[in-house]
Amino acid sequence: MRITSLYLIRNVLIGFVAAAALLLPLFTTFDLISELDDVTSGGYRWTQALEVVLMTLPRRAVDLGPFIALLGGIVGLGQLAMTQELTAMRTAGISIVRIAITTVMAGLILVLLLGAMDEWVASPLQQRALQLRNAALAISGEAASPSGSIWARRGDELARIGALSRDNAPVNVEIFQYTPDMSLKSYVFADSAEIGADGTWVLKNARIKEWDHADESIRQQDSLVWQSVFSDRRLKELTLPTESFSIKQLHRYIQFLDASHQPSAEYQMAMWQKLGRPLLTLAMILFAVPFTFAQPRSPGLGGRLAIGAVVGLLIYVSNQIIANLGLLLAGNVMLTTLLPSGALLGIALWLIYRFDRV
Repeated sequence: MRITSLYLIRNVLIGFVAAAALLLPLFTTFDLISELDDVTSGGYRWTQALEVVLMTLPRRAVDLGPFIALLGGIVGLGQLAMTQELTAMRTAGISIVRIAITTVMAGLILVLLLGAMDEWVASPLQQRALQLRNAALAISGEAASPSGSIWARRGDELARIGALSRDNAPVNVEIFQYTPDMSLKSYVFADSAEIGADGTWVLKNARIKEWDHADESIRQQDSLVWQSVFSDRRLKELTLPTESFSIKQLHRYIQFLDASHQPSAEYQMAMWQKLGRPLLTLAMILFAVPFTFAQPRSPGLGGRLAIGAVVGLLIYVSNQIIANLGLLLAGNVMLTTLLPSGALLGIALWLIYRFDRV
């Protein structure tokens, strides 16, 4: 029995490798074509675009994890079905449930590998790639990303950073000070800021407007000391997209948003999607078992792969729709994220139990 289990695990793992070898070059080619659209002669070069794509390859592998699990499981088990080895196992008394449990054991190896890659390889490399890309686009005069604006709040004070310079210094800093009745008390705009070792900011070329009832005063200072709302944060992290954050970074950023009274649902959703990805991956692996035993004679392996790809695409689109609806309707983030994966896992287990009883 142990030899049979190890043989099943080996074949399923080979299926994962085959699925990754099929999907990663395809999607990497699409990513490279997209990056080449932004290449310029004076800034973002094609060698940098290639470097960016290669650095984001681990992120692409992590994102494709559930697809790799489903298609890899279909390939691994389907190959055994074509050679009648699964039939021999069933004749020897090995149940479909036992085969499914062994397949999940192979899936756990994939889940652990992808989880470690996401936290310690994919996230740091993707962030470095984004910084490289944005710096090159800045040289060429192109806008790197409209998401560079950062907002924060502390009491009646609201602050905004328009962007970060190439050396990660804040530029286009705006500070809004409100009275308790939410009337605007003062407004400060500074071209840039220098961050001191103690977290104090020195605003450069600051223009200050203040209101006292109907009276308005305007003055300008070459430098203005400000106790920043952002003093305890790594600013360059705050300009990155949610998918590039590790779980640790997401947790820290959610704490920052909550402390500054800003909405954090989007980042909570991103964190729970990462935490729930192992559940979705295992569910997709279990779906490979019904694909194998549903119609043992037809369709062939190619047909099963095509059906599996369609099913995987439908599941991915459905997850995105449910996640966006959850954000739109302000639903429970954890429930919105984990419920679809849990439902898929339940359906897969029911199908396996049903085929085992046939």
